[in-house]
Amino acid sequence: MVHNIHEKANRRLNELSLLPKIKENGTIAKILEQNGFTRRDFMKWAGAMTAFMALPASMTPLVARAAELSDRLPVIWLHMAECTGCSESLLRTDAPSIDSLIFDYISLEYHETIMAAAGWQAEENLESAIEKYKGHYVLLVEGGIPTGETENFLTVGPHGTTGKTHAVHASENAAAIFAIGTCSSFGGIQAAKPNPSNAVSLGKVTSKPVINVPGCPPSEKNIVGNVLHFILFGTLPALDVFNRPKWAYGLRIHDLCERRGHFDAGEFVQAFGDEGAKNGYCLYKVGCKGPYTFNNCSRERFNQHTSWPVQAGHGCIGCSEPDFWDTMGPFEEPMGDRLFDTVLGLGADNVSDKIGIGILALAGIGIAAHAAIAAMSKDKE
Repeated sequence: MVHNIHEKANRRLNELSLLPKIKENGTIAKILEQNGFTRRDFMKWAGAMTAFMALPASMTPLVARAAELSDRLPVIWLHMAECTGCSESLLRTDAPSIDSLIFDYISLEYHETIMAAAGWQAEENLESAIEKYKGHYVLLVEGGIPTGETENFLTVGPHGTTGKTHAVHASENAAAIFAIGTCSSFGGIQAAKPNPSNAVSLGKVTSKPVINVPGCPPSEKNIVGNVLHFILFGTLPALDVFNRPKWAYGLRIHDLCERRGHFDAGEFVQAFGDEGAKNGYCLYKVGCKGPYTFNNCSRERFNQHTSWPVQAGHGCIGCSEPDFWDTMGPFEEPMGDRLFDTVLGLGADNVSDKIGIGILALAGIGIAAHAAIAAMSKDKE
């Protein structure tokens, strides 16, 4: 199995290496070196990305090579109805990271936030990129898409072309399509009730397969990791029922949360600022939606792995789940007496006090059983 993965990735990278570089101002290795990253730093990053994407450790050299070949990959990034937070997640680091530098160096043919062109020049750049790299470019779309009678709520450029028209046109000739952020993946806050602009996800306006990378915003690793996966294999990753990559969205935030031990022990923050909050207790009772939310925030964190909302003292609001604005609120209150079915059909216990007590009881049974087995073993000896 591992041998087949290696063989497939090697074949794909060999094909990419034959393509001409789109940019001529140095290589990615050179760019990283100029920004103070050594080859050792780069390989450590490649090893971390390999583990992050749930690939065998032996794939590390191939992941490094894929990153170095990413300058052969044309990327078109469209903005729909959104706040640009997903772009900010990738670009606004306190110091350049390897992720952001690689993404800067990828041939970003069109990105309204960071490109110099405007007006008719911007539209010309987009059309030129679509035509020149037809069937080869990667399309990343940020933001929900107004449709129907309110499609004109979002227009782009001097000719007033609707956002939906742009998204559909760019999707038709893309080699791979990624919906970046919850707005593009599921409609986001724009699609919250009563949804005055009839905003929908990218997947609902194109017939092409779309990989959803939700989060408000998603981490830079989730964005770059998906692009790297496509460079490595040229295919879509394994997806869950909401078309999210399983390597990034396969576990609940609750599963790897640093406060999970307090949840299991029945230790909860009762109100923000109380003693439990000061002691890092579980935030379930003050609204944390970690048990219902599939994402890797608790492992990946934000701001170059510095922190994330739960570590900072506020519960998860479930922002990578479909319709979270309508289904997860109020954000600072628990789900109450309701059971909430997750993607895997798992229910979360509706009374947090009983969760801890129940798990402690099970733990007690386990400890007693372990003690009994140990005693029996000792008697045998």
